[in-house]
Parts: sequence; C-alpha cells; structure tokens
Amino acid sequence: MRYHYKNFFIFLILILFSCSCEPDEEPVDLPDIKERGSLIAITSYSPISYFIYHGEPMGYEYELLQMLGEYMDLQVEIKLAKDFDEMIGMLNRGEGDMIAYGLTVTAERRQRVAFTKPMNITRQVLVQRKPENWHQMKLHQIESQLIRSPIELVGQTVHVRRGSAYVNRLKNLSQEIGETIDIVEMPPDVTTEKLINLVAEDSIDLTVSDENIARIHSAYFRDIDIEMPISLPQQTAWAVRQSSPLLLEAVNEWLAKAQRDVDYYVIYNKYYENRRAFRSRYASDYFPITGDAISPYDDLLREGAEKLEWDWRMLAALTYRESQFKPFARSWAGASGLMQLMPATAREFGAKDPYDPEQNIKAGINFLLWLDNYWEQYIDDEKEHQKFVIASYNVGHGHVQDARRLAKAFDADPNVWEDNVERFMLKKSNPDYYNLEIVNFGYATGLEPVKYVKTIYDLYEHYKKFVE
Repeated sequence: MRYHYKNFFIFLILILFSCSCEPDEEPVDLPDIKERGSLIAITSYSPISYFIYHGEPMGYEYELLQMLGEYMDLQVEIKLAKDFDEMIGMLNRGEGDMIAYGLTVTAERRQRVAFTKPMNITRQVLVQRKPENWHQMKLHQIESQLIRSPIELVGQTVHVRRGSAYVNRLKNLSQEIGETIDIVEMPPDVTTEKLINLVAEDSIDLTVSDENIARIHSAYFRDIDIEMPISLPQQTAWAVRQSSPLLLEAVNEWLAKAQRDVDYYVIYNKYYENRRAFRSRYASDYFPITGDAISPYDDLLREGAEKLEWDWRMLAALTYRESQFKPFARSWAGASGLMQLMPATAREFGAKDPYDPEQNIKAGINFLLWLDNYWEQYIDDEKEHQKFVIASYNVGHGHVQDARRLAKAFDADPNVWEDNVERFMLKKSNPDYYNLEIVNFGYATGLEPVKYVKTIYDLYEHYKKFVE
C-alpha cells in the first residue's frame, strides 16, 4: 500500500512541475485599450474588406473601423490574418483587440468569441460557371445545365477556404441529403474571392460564398452563376474576446448608433452594391490584390528611393500625400506636380516642366536629398532623421529648427520627433511661443506638418501590408 502512495505522490509532483508556473495574462478590455490609445483590429485583405487602390487604403471594414475609432476617440491599427483560425489565434494571444471582418455567426464560433450585434444578413450560395455559350442560349436551356438542387451536389467537388463557415455548411448538407459531397479545403491564403476567380477561369468547378460577396464579384466575372442558395439567411458580425465585455458593449453602442445613420448604408452600398466601381477596381493594375503596383510611377519612385536609401513605399506614401499621384495637381499656394514643388524649388532642383512626372519626381528626390544632407549634421538616429526630413519637406527646415530650439528650451528632446519636437511644432501657431527670441522663423501652422508626418507613416504601414 505504501508503494502505491509513493507512486501517487511522485505522479502528482510531476504533474505540478509540468504545468506552467507563469500566471495567466490579465485580460485586456476597454480601459486598457483607452490607456494604450489605440484599438488593434484584426481583419483580412480582400477586394471588399480592406485593400489599397491607386495608393489609397479602402474597404468596407476599413471605413467602418475609421468610424469606430472616431467614436471611441482611438487610433485604429490594422493587422492582417489569413483565415478565421488565425484571427482567433491572434485575438487570444492578445495580438489584437477585436476581429473586424464579416464572420458568419455560428453556435460553434460563439463558444470561441463574443460576437457583436449583427452587421449584415446574408446566405451562402453556390458559385458555378455558366455554360460556355450561355450568351446564345435561352434561359431554360441555361437553367437545365446548372445545379439547382442540393441533391445535384452528390459526387461533386466543391473547393472552399479552410476554416470558413462554408466547410461546416457543406458537411451538414452532405448529412442532410445522405450522400457524399467531395469537399476540398484550400489553404488560408486562397481567399473566397480567389476561389470565385478560379471558378470563372474554369480552374475549379464549384465554390461557396456569402451571397453579398458573390453578387458584387459577378459584376466583374460575368460567366459565373450565384443563384443556388445552400443555406438559410445567416447573420454576420465582428467579434471580441469573451473576456472583453466592456469593449463589446462599447462596440455595440457604436453599432446601434451607426446603423441609424445613412453613412453606414452608404459605405455598404459603396463596396457591396456599386458594380461599376468594383469592375473598375478589379481590372486596375493599381489594385494590389489583382495587380502589383501602387501607382503608374512606381519605377521612378523605386529609383529615387534607392538614391535616398529609403523604402520606396515610404516615398510612394509621401507622393500620394502630396498629389494623390495626379501629375497635374496644383495647390492654392502654387505648388505643382506629383511632389507638389513650388516654382523656385522646382527650378533649383532640376524640373523645367514641373508637370512632367519624371522631371517632378527627380526634382523632388533632389530636394529630399538636400534635406537629408542638411539633417545629417543634427540627427544621428536613422528613423528620427527621416521624420525630420519629411517634416521639413512640408513646412521647411527653418520652422523645424525653431521647434527643436523650443523643445530644448522647455526640456524636451530636440532630436526626437514624436511627443517632443512635434509638440513644439504645434506651438508655432501660438504667439506666446513664436514671439520668443529663440524662434527665428515666426508663425507656422504647426498642425499641418504634424498631421503630414503622421499621415505618411500611417499610409506607409498600409502599403507594407500589401506591396512588396
């Protein structure tokens, strides 16, 4: 008997020591997020949810997140995940605060996350290809060659994204009809939108999609049919951790208010109903989901960024901020072209015709190189150095030096932009500061360069998610 007790205690000790002695992390909820100052949203890239088009971040989820951030007075940071399982993993590891994606609400998923109030109602539909010569056929002839009953799925192969609600629906449908449907679960980087594309290209026969997603894609892929429902109407929603009830309450409060506002439905129509705009985006070379470019000037920007020793996407962000990639843009102050050069600056740095894209970009690069060399003698840190160059491109290096002198005089760090020099750049519009003896260049609208730097860095982060 003593032998069995001894073995039992040894077994118990082994169990105790095999368990992690680290305490569980404290759950993150709204007060922690408010203290941090930013809401981290997990989503997925798609031609509807979140993407870059002609240099601008766009998308249904993206625009709603901007509304939510404004409502909660928080900056919004976006992180990308490939599928629902990765979203859940990131959420539970604390890498994000919420999932901002149109998730189908299911009983199984409710055990893993806390869903917001419904955002939309849709249903799952079968995506199949119309007959090859459907343009010359009568409607009843087309219908006779399409799947119009779940029974007709017996023995068919359907490709769907792994981790999607479509997998479980097809499995349940197979059980309901008592026959086998061959379900092929594709890797998470093969999106539902890509699978619709593969059906249209005749690379696969069948896939499943939410109806609203399938319907807007049918605006571009004219050869697909989406009229066969395989589910009842289902709710879609965003989600938070079950340990974040205060965040859930706040998001639901915003959602209830937003859904009484016309802007909420304007955003929905923009991405789910505007077929012409969707066709235009999907056919564009400047839509990174289907193309590989930010702008028509990427090669010139890459060449210029190499001279600057910058990531070219940062230079693209600066150029977009200046002109939205419009070569004939002209500001109220007389700045012109892609990089918005003032006439004297354009001439000094080599642009005889500031509306010529190549001349304008090369002159802008030369000006940035001049600023880069100027700031080398003051700022050693490479990342900070770049911020001072960008701020100077907007407001002039003299005003930035004024802000540095003010920072030093008031015990802030004159070599750090964020929360230091930028604070005193804001004070350059206050006579109590711009009239001080240490200020050489007087008044400046300090808010503009502060917003300018932040906007460019934010846009750069978007570009990094989509473009190599």
